[in-house]
Amino acid sequence: MNSTDRIWIYDTTLRDGAQREGISLSLEDKLKIARTLDAMGIPFIEGGWPGANPKDVQFFWKLAEEPLQQAEIVAFCSTRRPHRVAAEDKMLQAILAAGTKWVTIFGKSWDLHVSEGIETTLPENLAMIRDTIEYLVSQGRKVIYDAEHWFDGYKNNPEYALSTLKTAIAAGAEWVVLCDTNGGSLPEEITQILREVKQEIDSEIKIGIHTHNDCDLAVANAIAAVREGATMVQGTIEGYGERCGNANLCSLIPNLQLKMDYNCLPAEKLTQLTTASRKISEIVNLAPNEHAPFVGRSAFAHKGGIHVSAVEKNPLTYEHIKPEAVGNQRRVVISEQSGISNILSKARCFGVELTKQDPQTRKILEQIKHLESQGYQFEAAEASIELLMLSMLDKRQEMFQIKGFQVHCDLRGESDRHYTTATATIKVSVKGEDILEVAEGNGPVSALDSALRKALVKFYPRIAAFGLTDYKVRILDSAAGTEAKTRVLVESSNGAERWTTLGVSHNILEASYQAVVEGIEYGLTLKSSTQQAITHS
Repeated sequence: MNSTDRIWIYDTTLRDGAQREGISLSLEDKLKIARTLDAMGIPFIEGGWPGANPKDVQFFWKLAEEPLQQAEIVAFCSTRRPHRVAAEDKMLQAILAAGTKWVTIFGKSWDLHVSEGIETTLPENLAMIRDTIEYLVSQGRKVIYDAEHWFDGYKNNPEYALSTLKTAIAAGAEWVVLCDTNGGSLPEEITQILREVKQEIDSEIKIGIHTHNDCDLAVANAIAAVREGATMVQGTIEGYGERCGNANLCSLIPNLQLKMDYNCLPAEKLTQLTTASRKISEIVNLAPNEHAPFVGRSAFAHKGGIHVSAVEKNPLTYEHIKPEAVGNQRRVVISEQSGISNILSKARCFGVELTKQDPQTRKILEQIKHLESQGYQFEAAEASIELLMLSMLDKRQEMFQIKGFQVHCDLRGESDRHYTTATATIKVSVKGEDILEVAEGNGPVSALDSALRKALVKFYPRIAAFGLTDYKVRILDSAAGTEAKTRVLVESSNGAERWTTLGVSHNILEASYQAVVEGIEYGLTLKSSTQQAITHS
């Protein structure tokens, strides 16, 4: 396959992706996502449906004032309404007012949707497609035609489905995109139907593919279409979308570019894929899929000792691509399944060189396995494993010492509207000075964290940028009831990086205290240059 073969990536995260249950994007969110996609080199970004809501109208206005660097922003709309004149349809006037060069229009391909969805006749549906596209072209717009429910329509009535496509082409559409809107097609069906379509339409017509993931086949179906000549792929970051989602561009792009030698993005832009995926996950306020192919945190993580040993010798033994190609990185996970190779590799990440013969290497491994038998789980808390290893190697710097703490909770409010407040008192020694501080929080862990940071911030000003971003509790032996051992995982952030620490105890407050303290301590060990950059950002 020639590396000059171009696949045009069309991102619809801002429209189709935003239909996912649980996603609600503000205007600022949409602008941030658009600029992130633009910086990645995505050529087409679907911005939304102007006129459908005020937010989308404002979005296009904003981008008209401050245009993207290279991407074409695309407005999205349906064909005109039945028995209307396209030039008088207010919906299409809103599309023109958005001022985009490219417009995507979707129309009905399935006769079932024509008769029962929009309740009109088959000829009128063809007229709607023709009139809408001809009008937009007459107004200087370039049109992408999304053939909605194409594959279901073709299976049910191939002659009519083809007539809708031919109508769009005759009216002036520059792309025709075949949509598996219900996500129920199989790759072999996509392949066969694409072949039949190509026999029926002009070979110069550009074909695109738009797949949904209801059978967990959206990526496979899109790849099948590309193999049969589709040159535009529509999808979303992380596969966001209604129901089970859309084709995941974070999987599609590297598969097409790294595995099939298509040209989707400039190579230097492809290395931004992991960062962009995580950034957009943050913007939409959904946790990233840690096990996602290519961009997931675990995509290149190695846990088994034999695996780690092999990867250390040659990454090809357990990695299908170089993680750096998509901006990800290799990780060695420490757990009870670890071997000497895991310890050596992890220590190297911390800037410590150990050998298999070094007695400390075996001691570290034995200690980790002992603690994991007690309920610790270091693979989920890499910051804690680093602190443990540094401590056992006598390289852990004592930045402060906790002398004691108390947490007091109050139940306040009226009898039918109780709420709880917490107050934490903490005594800490820093650089020979004893500090006593008190702070309130909406819970005991919040109060404890606030009191500790309040006591330390004048000695370590960068703590002001620290914050708890996640808190998880796991009961390890539920049969023990209230005496059960508890594992607490705390995720902390300084605004640029995140790290996780853990604590284990029969006392949930003690476990939380361990995790919170280590979280702050680890944050202080991060490179000063990084911290300075954060402080001044």
